[in-house]
Amino acid sequence: LDNYVPLPKLKSLLMKILSNKQINSQLINKYTEYLLFDDILFFTWKVLPSLTAKSNPNDVYIMNYLLLLEKLQVYQNSETNILCGTEEGSFFTFDETVTIKCLNKIWHCVMLWEHTPHTHKQLLIVMLEKVLPHLEKPLLLTDFLMDSLDVGGPVSLLALQGLFNLIQTHNLNYPNIFVKLYSMFEPEIFHTKYKARLFFLSDLFLSSTHLPENLVAAFAKRLARLALIAPSEDIIVICKFIGNLILRHPGLKCLLNNPNCSAANTDPYIMEERDPLRSYAMSSSLWELETLQHHVLPNVANAAKFINAPLPRVEWDLGKMLDSTGDDIFDREVKKFSKLIVLQFEKPNGATIGKGDRVMQYWNL
Repeated sequence: LDNYVPLPKLKSLLMKILSNKQINSQLINKYTEYLLFDDILFFTWKVLPSLTAKSNPNDVYIMNYLLLLEKLQVYQNSETNILCGTEEGSFFTFDETVTIKCLNKIWHCVMLWEHTPHTHKQLLIVMLEKVLPHLEKPLLLTDFLMDSLDVGGPVSLLALQGLFNLIQTHNLNYPNIFVKLYSMFEPEIFHTKYKARLFFLSDLFLSSTHLPENLVAAFAKRLARLALIAPSEDIIVICKFIGNLILRHPGLKCLLNNPNCSAANTDPYIMEERDPLRSYAMSSSLWELETLQHHVLPNVANAAKFINAPLPRVEWDLGKMLDSTGDDIFDREVKKFSKLIVLQFEKPNGATIGKGDRVMQYWNL
């Protein structure tokens, strides 16, 4: 069977692709065209374990390896095409159990390599998109993903998505996950392009109605506090996010009108506390939302006014708001027609000319 595909030449080609001197992204993209042939795809998987470095390779080799791995699929192509065969036809059979076994074997080595921030990010991308569903023991990734949460930036968000997959698919129970998630909500998140992913994943993590109310209250309070310094488009998302948390946990309605806490100077909430359960959020109130009701932008002010009306029965869909920008809010505002057109700053008392007007300096009436 192996004689149909020249394995020595295939191995030599892959050795050139997996260079440790230069990134071969264009060469890998060209090689992807041949991966449409089932025999080339299958034997690429079979050859790859022998080319996987056991010790720590340099970051160039690692990046080439991950870029190639990202292009490989463990399943047979939808249309069966054979590149190497005889005129009488090939008896080649694509065995998916072999490709999955090869994937698990090489991934064990890849995880032991020392990664730079760039290769660390690429590793998580490949893991989420290609590897995770096929690992024999995916829960072994838990500690690696938890450590990745401390890296910050896109690495943390990719790790958060991996943890959510483990929780949802493999019933992972990791007690510190919500403490890690809570610590990710910092003012800097509003200035990154990955904030939409954080809001989306956080909404999924906090979707369970069985979470402790004091834990959810801490997230609601932290979001409300961050909304005071957030861009206008993010304030709207935060208001709806907090509304969803209150809908899932009706006990949080006490935060809407707590008479013992109506301003910052009487607020017991500790923003600097890392542990959400020790932040005294349940003794606080969402006075920040009342403050935002006086925002200069009507859309933002109206979003914060949901606390003054009965809550809806259905949650707000955050997915439709995550892609909104400040330009979108501006465009909606300029399209509105005002019924009250202001011609001067001071309302006149009669038919006389307004105060401070200079018309009389140039006209005799």
